Amino acid sequence: MTTFVDRVELHVAAGNGGHGCASVHREKFKPLGGPDGGNGGRGGDVILVVDQSVTTLLEYHHSPHRKATNGKPGEGGNRSGKDGQDLVLTVPDGTVVLDKKGNVLADLVGEGTTYVAAQGGRGGLGNAALASARRKAPGFALLGEPGDLQDIVLELKTVADVALVGYPSAGKSSLISVLSAAKPKIADYPFTTLVPNLGVVTAGSTVYTIADVPGLIPGASQGRGLGLEFLRHVERCSVLVHVLDTATLESDRDPVTDLDVIEEELKQYGGLDDRPRIVVLNKIDIPDGQDLADMIRPDLEQRGYRVFEVSAVARTGLKELSFALAEIVAKARAAKPKEEATRIVIRPKAVDDAGFTVTYDEHEDVYRVRGEKPERWVRQTDFNNDEAVGYLADRLNRLGVEDELMKAGARAGDGVAIGSEENAVVFDWEPSMVAGAEMLGRRGEDHRMEAPRPAAQRRRDRQAERDEAQREFDEFNPF
Repeated sequence: MTTFVDRVELHVAAGNGGHGCASVHREKFKPLGGPDGGNGGRGGDVILVVDQSVTTLLEYHHSPHRKATNGKPGEGGNRSGKDGQDLVLTVPDGTVVLDKKGNVLADLVGEGTTYVAAQGGRGGLGNAALASARRKAPGFALLGEPGDLQDIVLELKTVADVALVGYPSAGKSSLISVLSAAKPKIADYPFTTLVPNLGVVTAGSTVYTIADVPGLIPGASQGRGLGLEFLRHVERCSVLVHVLDTATLESDRDPVTDLDVIEEELKQYGGLDDRPRIVVLNKIDIPDGQDLADMIRPDLEQRGYRVFEVSAVARTGLKELSFALAEIVAKARAAKPKEEATRIVIRPKAVDDAGFTVTYDEHEDVYRVRGEKPERWVRQTDFNNDEAVGYLADRLNRLGVEDELMKAGARAGDGVAIGSEENAVVFDWEPSMVAGAEMLGRRGEDHRMEAPRPAAQRRRDRQAERDEAQREFDEFNPF
């Protein structure tokens, strides 16, 4: 059974916003007491949070579809709907978030680092919030916005200070087991290690982490063996340690050639040229291993490498190696720029920025309106309600969409599309658009508030009859 996963495709859906409520206050002797519809609740976000206790993406490998809860709709009596609950997904330290095209969206490093992967939809306004001096009793409310739908890729890049690289069975797992308290699987056959192993090493006052990267072979940077799958785990390391087997049983291999092959794969992978290198000649406890180490060490030092002869089995040369690594790690940490507090960036709107664009689409033969506000307003409009459509027309007119359509050459009856090609609302444009609400009178007014009501009229008629009878009685009865 798979226990380690470092790359998954995740399908996240934020919660939809709740719809606003169109309601009129009613009570005894006040059947139409004004609008009192509440606002809809906000949809929940999908948030990625770094948790140091999480070490794998296995959970999302088994269940890649995640959705936050929706906001509740508003209710009468000015009661707003409840906001949807955010969905918090914990990820390992060092997780990189990418889109389907491979573009990096976020690099999550450090405990508690967060990234909103999908934004929840806004709740729709109720008719109480839409009331104004001109629109005293709106007979409509705004719809809640749908939440974002995102397909993202999570890649784990191990956050370690030192990476052990080398051929399979070079002794990397044995070395990390004696340098730290890690207990990786160790055996005498290739590709024993199938997942990166992490260990913590203490050398003097320096504490650093060391990663055992699964064995590399020629062609690893092109996907051969396990190399391409795990080469990403060396990207964050401050120093690379070449572990060379001086007692290999394969006649066509030697430590220097192994070093050249691994260096070529690292070069092909790219981005690792600035990492300092250290060479470890392992298995010197074997007589032939010590003899070979003595032969190749001058050549490696001539190339500029610092060379250490060690034996993971006999535990020789480990102290010198651990302190040398600690020295390099300390220098790398000191050279890093100090972290600064997140700055608040203010991006004022340009004076000539209308917030939308109007272009002519020759292929579809429509004038296409694109902009955050127009597209959001369209999503919030109930097109089954004439008054809501009239309200949308008012908003677009105030924003200047009608003027821009005229400047672009649009004429009465031309098609206008608001939104992207995949999800647009298309209609035939008429200048100074008359929506169904105008047929009822001035837009925003509810004739139920003004028109006589049958029950009230009957009460008035009965009262008038009583008043007339009393007046006649008074005329014929002077006493």
